[in-house]
Amino acid sequence: MIRIALALIFLWSSPLFAQPFPNAETTLVNDFAGLLDTGAEAQVADDLQKLRDEHGVEMTVVTIESHNDYGDFSSIEVFATGLFNAWGIGDEDRNDGILVLVARTDREMRIELGSGYGEEWNAVAQTVIDDAFLRAFREDDYQGGIVAGTSEVIRRIAQPNTAGVPSEPSGGKGDADWAIIGIFGATVAAMLGRGMFGDFMTRFRACPKCGTRHQRRLRSVLQRATRTSTGRRRTKYYCTNCDYEDTQITTIPRRTKSRSSSGFGGGSSSGGGASGRW
Repeated sequence: MIRIALALIFLWSSPLFAQPFPNAETTLVNDFAGLLDTGAEAQVADDLQKLRDEHGVEMTVVTIESHNDYGDFSSIEVFATGLFNAWGIGDEDRNDGILVLVARTDREMRIELGSGYGEEWNAVAQTVIDDAFLRAFREDDYQGGIVAGTSEVIRRIAQPNTAGVPSEPSGGKGDADWAIIGIFGATVAAMLGRGMFGDFMTRFRACPKCGTRHQRRLRSVLQRATRTSTGRRRTKYYCTNCDYEDTQITTIPRRTKSRSSSGFGGGSSSGGGASGRW
């Protein structure tokens, strides 16, 4: 009996019975790796909510450290398909859900498409990864890449597919121009979300001490906000022309859940999509 009990304890504590996938905290953005600050996460969540409200497409962004943290998965492709189906992303009948998965430590990412997308969309997903995500990720700008890349997935995959527009994986010059405009717009949005625009505009304000326009602003997060507690941010103003310096500590509001109170729609994926590594 003792041997049987020990065997059962061993099996129960083994990876076989472990939770293979993380639980979704929201249906929009699950930043488990902490790659997004509050403003950027809100920007991405708003874009995804707008896609859902206007086109009925469930798309979610997930960041993790490594897919190996959740079990013995042979590849990010296997993990992404499993996570997609475990959560049931997308409409159950249309299967038009989209998962954007970023694994920082693995230096891999995946755009997993619902089984309702034809194989031709895989090439579009690959182009979006190469053009929008990886360029930023190779510079360790995960936040900028996620904001810009998410916008491109919406514009080049989710919206055209819903409207019945054929995919254009290779793209002509006009498409390239629009892609550049889209990435530029998403980058500006990311700057606004991260407060970088405010940092830049501080340069045009007169220094309170010497009166010259050499004032600068630096912001840093001292403590990240969670859903149960507020955070703290330090803002430092200084002048490159004199010794003026002023530091302020402000409170970061608690993170809120997605505006959607329901779970995913029960969609599934058959493994379509594309992957990228940097």
